[in-house]
Amino acid sequence: MFYDTTSFKEKLAESRDQRTHALVVLTPSESKRLIAKGVLALPEVRGVLRKGLFVVSRGVTPSYIAEELLNTTLSKENCAAGIIADGRLAVTVPEGRLGPWVFRDGKLAEVSAETALKEFTATDVSIKGANAIDPMGNAGVLVQSDSGGTIGAIWPLLSSRGSYLVQPVSLERLIPSVIEASSKCGNRLFKRTMGAMVGFIPIVNSLVVTEIQALAALTGVSATHVASGGIGGSEGCVILALEGSENTVTRAYRLVESIKGEPPVPAPALVPAFAGV
Repeated sequence: MFYDTTSFKEKLAESRDQRTHALVVLTPSESKRLIAKGVLALPEVRGVLRKGLFVVSRGVTPSYIAEELLNTTLSKENCAAGIIADGRLAVTVPEGRLGPWVFRDGKLAEVSAETALKEFTATDVSIKGANAIDPMGNAGVLVQSDSGGTIGAIWPLLSSRGSYLVQPVSLERLIPSVIEASSKCGNRLFKRTMGAMVGFIPIVNSLVVTEIQALAALTGVSATHVASGGIGGSEGCVILALEGSENTVTRAYRLVESIKGEPPVPAPALVPAFAGV
């Protein structure tokens, strides 16, 4: 489900003409940076960074969250196992992988994610990206592993304990229906694939944070997804219409301006079997 940002949002003037309006464009890397900042503004996350366990799983989008917390620059292309790169469903070379990251009371902890998750309570938070979302706020994760990969390991535990699963994911990945998509996939189903054979696991009880939720949490602005795409490096862009008071819209617009120019993530070294070589 989409994270409920009602408490963050500024109350809109009744008439459209009494509101201030703006249009912003976010490249995929800019969206990831914005979403990372938005996730860290959530009260559940702020609370667990004061006291509790915060686990950031591997993934390119989650790695932006790790960067924000570590105040460093990571080789984000190496922060995932399964990845879509060079037009293929691929797998990164294991030797170069970074993450996951475990934070205890806001400090990086020298403990495995598996060990930390065993200690999880209902107030602890796990971060896991997604490959798809739909208009209902359902999230979908592509998996090559027969056991469901990271999401297959953590989702049952988090669900049974009532812990928070926060999924940062761009509107670039919006599809019509996660449930329908999951019924069409399976890593033993396809006769041919461009890269790895994958299944698709639907997640219906996570807290999904897109550009819209991030902007609301950070500035109180109301945003609407109005278009996507582009060329010449703008492929995958998300275009949002902002509305609110002059101050709120200006604050949101300036926030987006501040992350313009976020560099794209390069392709990582891939396992040859999945790299088309």
